[in-house]
Amino acid sequence: MPSAAANGIEICYETFGDPSNPTVLLINGLGSQLLGWDEGFCRRLAGRGHHVVRFDNRDVGLSTWFDDVAFDFAAGFAAFRNREPVPAPYTLSDMAADAVGLLDHLGVQQAHVAGMSMGGMIAQTLAIDHPARVASLCSIMSSTGEREVGKPTPEANAALLAKPPRSREDAVELAIANARVIGSPPHVDPERVGAVAGAAYDRAFHPIASARQLLAVWQSGSRLEGLQALQVPTLVIHGRCDPLIQLDGGLRTAEVVPGADLLVLGDMGHDLAPPLWDRVVDALSGLVARAG
Repeated sequence: MPSAAANGIEICYETFGDPSNPTVLLINGLGSQLLGWDEGFCRRLAGRGHHVVRFDNRDVGLSTWFDDVAFDFAAGFAAFRNREPVPAPYTLSDMAADAVGLLDHLGVQQAHVAGMSMGGMIAQTLAIDHPARVASLCSIMSSTGEREVGKPTPEANAALLAKPPRSREDAVELAIANARVIGSPPHVDPERVGAVAGAAYDRAFHPIASARQLLAVWQSGSRLEGLQALQVPTLVIHGRCDPLIQLDGGLRTAEVVPGADLLVLGDMGHDLAPPLWDRVVDALSGLVARAG
């Protein structure tokens, strides 16, 4: 896969569709490689007349890792719980700037930006920090950063903070176990989940990145003020049965972004299972069309 020198690091990326079409930039969630946006989903979206870009966030996949940067997860967690500034090796603003650097590399002046989970937080930050580069914003299974909304259930929180796997077999088993906790209940497919987890392990196993990225999420705090000032066509998509970032996080996002549209999917948890693809592609394509 190609890589881009962006914001002082290397970003691995992949594109689908005609680059002369409107660009849709897809941003991944916590610890997730670009495989988090399934190739089938990307091709379906590209088939609707879009130039689709997926990429590895910093510290995961084949993008630059930050293993030489010292950090203390326990201290960061304690600071977060005590509502103190969280020390983090990098921030969501840094990750948003990475995305801008990738757009520069691709020669894309303005993109339709969609992010899921932590990727939705990065997408929101991108729209706040670099509004001229965002033609539309789609925030999927994400939240505003306000502590009162989007809280995980105890079971989902335990899955989020579980010890990282030590082998390929462990990685597959953990992914399947987590899918049963946070996935879309009618659509959990252990065979597919295991295959994706195995492919991610084989491509670039780097579980420590999740801890650093989680610190970045905690460090960012609330984006309320920035979201209230956005002037960009926005769509919020959320699952009614999402236990990791509960529905009120999506509802709040749609409430505070001026003119935002909201799509709540009753059979969606905290994943983008294949049976959801057509509805999400339809909604995202509609947003691109409305944004011109």
